[in-house]
Amino acid sequence: MAKIRVLVVEDSRTVRARLVEVLSDDPEIEVVGEASDGKTAIDLCQSIRPDVITLDMMLPVMTGLAATEYIMAHCPTPILIVSASTNRGELFRTYEALAAGAVDVLEKPTGEGIDGAWERKLVSTVKLVSRIKVITHVRAKLRASGAAGAPATWEPEPRPGPPRCQVVAIGASTGGPAAVVEVLRALPPAFPLPILLVIHIGEPFATAFADWLDGVSRLRVAYAKDGDALPPTGRAQVIMAPPDRHLVVRGGRLRLTGDPERHSCRPSVDELFESLARELGDRCAACLLTGMGKDGAAGLLAVKRAGGTTIAQDEATSVVFGMPREAILLGAAERVLPLGDIAPALSALSRGSPARRPA
Repeated sequence: MAKIRVLVVEDSRTVRARLVEVLSDDPEIEVVGEASDGKTAIDLCQSIRPDVITLDMMLPVMTGLAATEYIMAHCPTPILIVSASTNRGELFRTYEALAAGAVDVLEKPTGEGIDGAWERKLVSTVKLVSRIKVITHVRAKLRASGAAGAPATWEPEPRPGPPRCQVVAIGASTGGPAAVVEVLRALPPAFPLPILLVIHIGEPFATAFADWLDGVSRLRVAYAKDGDALPPTGRAQVIMAPPDRHLVVRGGRLRLTGDPERHSCRPSVDELFESLARELGDRCAACLLTGMGKDGAAGLLAVKRAGGTTIAQDEATSVVFGMPREAILLGAAERVLPLGDIAPALSALSRGSPARRPA
């Protein structure tokens, strides 16, 4: 069996040597190149075509973010961000890289914790990332051509009377940051339904994600606060589960719990979707986006059985067709849509009528 070919990009000689050592010790992995800056990383990616790139964010000559944008636009390769960046500005650059197509993020070794735990995590994550067939992200090409701009939106035909749906829930995992950004940016600023969001991002990288998303979305985004009332329709906002807490709805209020993980996840998409099925029945909608594993599949089925609207992202536009696939196999998805059609479908749902496509 062919080995997984890895390009290690890290400006610290000490950290780079450690990464190379850990990866090379695994018989299924071969380190085929090393780079200390983003420009060299791009050159090596184009010449040796690795299966995976481990990439630091803070690099000389060309940053990790700029390298990610170029690589995903011109020579798409699975990228695992390996970073120690935990201040707000550096976290925002990590989120930008994830939105530009990087697959996952892992902390750099700290020398603390259980013996060998970080090393095992690095190896297992590289193997996992290597199996992902990434897609081209054109953001860098659009930026170079000056064609980048506001995304197109689809406005629904109006229909008299209030919409039946009172809340939308969205769940995502691997590849989720980019998918969530695309959906939120395509919704109209006056989208009238509150959106509850669960996305799997490991600590400590999740701490400022809602703040970053608030800055790149036309809708307001904030972390949920335990005990707050579920917002009424007519107020456009996105409420996100904070790190390491399940977000559920009980008695008309948002609740944050430390209940056990589901599918090794906390927050869990299943927890949110199932709570909405119990609380609102046919007055809710749930949307399951790209992600590895099966979190959200059972919850999407619960929403469908309760009479709510259910949507799953299709395989062609998913970075990882895991969570949506599991939901589809259960018969949980009423509609299976390309990513670009999900915002129009939600807009139509909010007005209770089919979406009108632009010419």
